[in-house]
Amino acid sequence: MNSEVDVAVIGAGQAGLSAAYYLRRFGVEPESGFVVLDHAPGPGGAWQFRWPSLTLSTVNGVHDLPGLGFAETVGVDPHDPEAALVHASSAVPHYFATYEKQFELPVHRPVHTRVVCARGERLRIETDSGVVSARGLINATGTWERPFIPRYPGAESFTGRQVHTRDYSSAQDFAGQHVLVVGGGISAVQLLDEISRVTTTTWVTRRPPEFRDEPFTPEIGRAAVALVEDRVRRGLPPGSVVSVTGLPVTPAIRAARERGVLARQPMFSEITEDGVRWADGHEEKVDVILWCTGFRSSLDHLAPLRLRGPGGGITMTGRLATQVASDPRIHLVGYGPSSSTIGANRAGQAAARELTRHLGLPAPT
Repeated sequence: MNSEVDVAVIGAGQAGLSAAYYLRRFGVEPESGFVVLDHAPGPGGAWQFRWPSLTLSTVNGVHDLPGLGFAETVGVDPHDPEAALVHASSAVPHYFATYEKQFELPVHRPVHTRVVCARGERLRIETDSGVVSARGLINATGTWERPFIPRYPGAESFTGRQVHTRDYSSAQDFAGQHVLVVGGGISAVQLLDEISRVTTTTWVTRRPPEFRDEPFTPEIGRAAVALVEDRVRRGLPPGSVVSVTGLPVTPAIRAARERGVLARQPMFSEITEDGVRWADGHEEKVDVILWCTGFRSSLDHLAPLRLRGPGGGITMTGRLATQVASDPRIHLVGYGPSSSTIGANRAGQAAARELTRHLGLPAPT
């Protein structure tokens, strides 16, 4: 791994690989000009850690990386019936591995980035494999390493199990136990459906979930991205895209409705030793609390750069809001409006283009 480069990319998920592809396309030489640092043991980004029951037919979308199609690489189209038999945790890593090899991307792993500091005109990136000095940084660390569990009174007294979506493996792990599923996102509904087939469940959310019966259109997608983009351009923490798009009503969700699984209850007010209690005094005993409460951006290694504002957000600029306003040497991809797989591709291209121009590297074609 070269210790001095023009650009360092941290993270080799969808956004990181897209950025690396465009850096090569824009004339930045691999290894001597840029490197990709990835903490994971192998290709695949966060996909390699997803639960086994997540198949190509149940994921929220797998989009092609630039220059290489997913279906022809894996041999299965996500829309084909056969996709229900293919685990996303193996198919997507295979796709990413093929992609890295075909385009000869300089991915180094496992490399854990500990901290990034400013050193004059360069950035010092300290890792467990040495120090890298770079003129610019494209950060693509995503959210998988920062599972979020909200704080509720009494959580420390609960004698049952508390697990997060990140820890989920199989519904059979909860057989014979009453499971409280917390969260109103797509993952919460998918796992609720699975678990309810083998044991009893209760579903709680902070706000009433909004289901979308009509097809997901490009207009809906653009509206969701625009709202999130507006937030980060104003320095606010990114909001939830699902709060704008709603939950798609799939055949599985329709079946869950018919089984009475989607009988949502409001959020409880506190956790007891053996369950939860609502504000009106009503209590329910549960064995497991499954927190499907999402993730936060994995940016702790950037703390010395003091990028966050008073409200906890980072003010972003640039064509697709990937550039940090206070330090144009730094781009965040997979953050805010580019957190979706399709948004990550466009963000990778925009970040690579804008950063190479800022650094005076070969002009993008």
